Amino acid sequence: MSPPAGPPSPGVRTGRPAAPSPYVDLGRAEWSALRERTPLPLTAGEVERLRGLGDAVDLDEVRDVYLPLSRLLNLYVTASHGLRGALNTFLGESGSQPGTPFVIAVAGSVAVGKSTVARLLRALLTRWPEHPRVELVTTDGFLLPLRDLEARGLVRRKGFPESYDRRALLRFVAEVKAGRDEVSAPVYSHLTYDIVPGGRQTVRRPDILIVEGLNVLQPAVPAPDGRTRVGLADYFDFSVYVDARTEDIERWYLERFRQLRRTAFKDPSSYFRRHTAVPEEEALAYARSTWRTVNGPNLAQNIAPTRGRATLVLGKGADHKVRRVRLRKL
Repeated sequence: MSPPAGPPSPGVRTGRPAAPSPYVDLGRAEWSALRERTPLPLTAGEVERLRGLGDAVDLDEVRDVYLPLSRLLNLYVTASHGLRGALNTFLGESGSQPGTPFVIAVAGSVAVGKSTVARLLRALLTRWPEHPRVELVTTDGFLLPLRDLEARGLVRRKGFPESYDRRALLRFVAEVKAGRDEVSAPVYSHLTYDIVPGGRQTVRRPDILIVEGLNVLQPAVPAPDGRTRVGLADYFDFSVYVDARTEDIERWYLERFRQLRRTAFKDPSSYFRRHTAVPEEEALAYARSTWRTVNGPNLAQNIAPTRGRATLVLGKGADHKVRRVRLRKL
């Protein structure tokens, strides 16, 4: 996988006209200028708390990349309210009916930084007065419990589409989108590597719902009789794909594993505690094997192919910082 492709270099002849692209490709400086006068509402301390392990995001990154994105999303949300009003008028329904939550998807590989992106967007979007209630749900909570994965022989397929309760995830987002007063989702623990027994996250009619996960942009699987089904992505109003070169993501994954081995893995409750009792090279051999047999194939087979379905692609460089942005215009 490579970063979003830009136009051919000056002087390079391709031999045929370039195919029309549904995206506009912007460098970091061009994208940053689109924030206009949007104020920076976060402090360095807040960014530090929102940043994931190994991620390089700082105040400059927030100012240049995420402020323009929050402004764009605010415009989208406002426009969606207008469209909802037009539909209500057409259907003869009262204009006082509650609005439909705006749903944003954040997708990308393990270790690419999508969780940080989702948390930053939530923090920034709640500061806009038009939509102060912003909820964030990760699809990790919809992974099958570890005992079920073991029974089905799917432990080494964890993160692949078949390792999720996709029906429950679809129902959750559909109910939030339909305006249910309360909808709850299971909770996942990265410490125990499993669903938290009895743990639930309750969402109460948010203005915006952010759904973050590996495979959220996948199209629906056709029914056995060939009929088209409604898929999770059909409920999204906007989607973000966090992109980088595969070799960079693998390096970030290994670096994060090293840091976790020195920190969270030492917790007595950690599922991965056993990797702190062996030499580092042995532990890293396990991490490399996991990337080679699980995370890398999942990225190549299931995650990266959905990049072209995103509304916006954040292209990261080797230093974990966003260098280019591709925004769907058609």
